[in-house]
Amino acid sequence: MLGPDLLLLALLTTTGSRDPFAPRADTIPTSAGDLVVTFIGHGTLMLQQGGRVIHVDPWSRLADYSQLPKADLVLITHEHGDHLDPAAIAAVRKDGTRIVVSHSCAGKVEGAEVLENGATREEAGFRVEAVPAYNIVHVRGPGQPYHPKGNGNGYILTFGDTRVYIAGDTEDTPEMKALKGIAVAFLPMNLPYTMTPEMVADAARAFRPRILYPYHYGETDPQALVRLLAGEKDIAVRVRELR
Repeated sequence: MLGPDLLLLALLTTTGSRDPFAPRADTIPTSAGDLVVTFIGHGTLMLQQGGRVIHVDPWSRLADYSQLPKADLVLITHEHGDHLDPAAIAAVRKDGTRIVVSHSCAGKVEGAEVLENGATREEAGFRVEAVPAYNIVHVRGPGQPYHPKGNGNGYILTFGDTRVYIAGDTEDTPEMKALKGIAVAFLPMNLPYTMTPEMVADAARAFRPRILYPYHYGETDPQALVRLLAGEKDIAVRVRELR
């Protein structure tokens, strides 16, 4: 398995020498060992812990997935093409890879297991909880939310004493605000499809993650969130550059 530094070099090499972007990897201590999170870009993450690898919404536009570690677990939040990419899933798949998808992805990935909103399952040695991910305010047109309720998942993963919430494409829903015991949260700010910085701040004040990463933020300024939560000393907002 590539270590974090070699992984970053491999990713940079695959994007070409003229591209200055290299994804950052953060290390988060847990009681089960260090969790390494690589910010590949957009809504795409890779998590490594205890020799196991999780890919979240791998997307071929962002990296050459044939050069990345194979997955023990793949999590797909919903059916949109920047989250459900069969080619990227195939590139990280190996014998025994477990693939968990949302309701809207049923039948779209061979061998995948659907995890419905609110359900919990053990997969590849990880406890995986599905949190509803949907729009309340932002819509394509009357009665047409960008992400309808029941279609998509956010996921909570447990690493020892550390619960990590990856929200997927969603707004600050009641289910999100009711979460308990979240140590690390990844919340989206890709307008108009997900949350404004104000929505993210509102959600963070409700369920109070110790570490908050804005991700999938598109053209939205993540520093706006930093300013909104400047007075919340027990919530550390960490901004990472995303392709």
